[in-house]
Amino acid sequence: MENKHDNTTVSVQEIRALLKEVNDPEVPVLSVLDLGIVRDIRIDGGTVEVIITPTYSGCPAMDMIRTEIKAVLELHGYKDARITTVLSPAWTTEWMSQEGKDKLRAYGIAPPTPLQQVCHTKLFHREEAIQCPHCHSYHTSLISEFGSTACKALYRCEDCKEPFDYFKCH
Repeated sequence: MENKHDNTTVSVQEIRALLKEVNDPEVPVLSVLDLGIVRDIRIDGGTVEVIITPTYSGCPAMDMIRTEIKAVLELHGYKDARITTVLSPAWTTEWMSQEGKDKLRAYGIAPPTPLQQVCHTKLFHREEAIQCPHCHSYHTSLISEFGSTACKALYRCEDCKEPFDYFKCH
């Protein structure tokens, strides 16, 4: 079946709006746009190509994300859409939208902090207190470098006693 759209009606803005419907299967409150893994959208003669970068090179969610992006585009008539994965430059939490970070906090996951992002990119690590997404206390402690997924660490709030994931910077 041919695309229902031609090059005069396809816009990057329309494709971006459709991609807001595609959520990360591991953190379902985040769209692929919030997460910052959509690196580019190209349109050539009505054919759409979405370029994505995984949060980790071995991220198990990427197959599902590619499938979901393709399905949403096909549902809206983009039958020949291509999903291309690029590994360089490597994804960084700096690519996450502020809205996505706010959604993480509301969902109970501490978002990456600005200082940790800067420290990571400059190849040194400086500990910064991680704010509890439940009670907003900075009196927290690391339980494990690995949380519910590889991209998260497990923390515990010493005030409200609740465990929580922290979306690690990288």
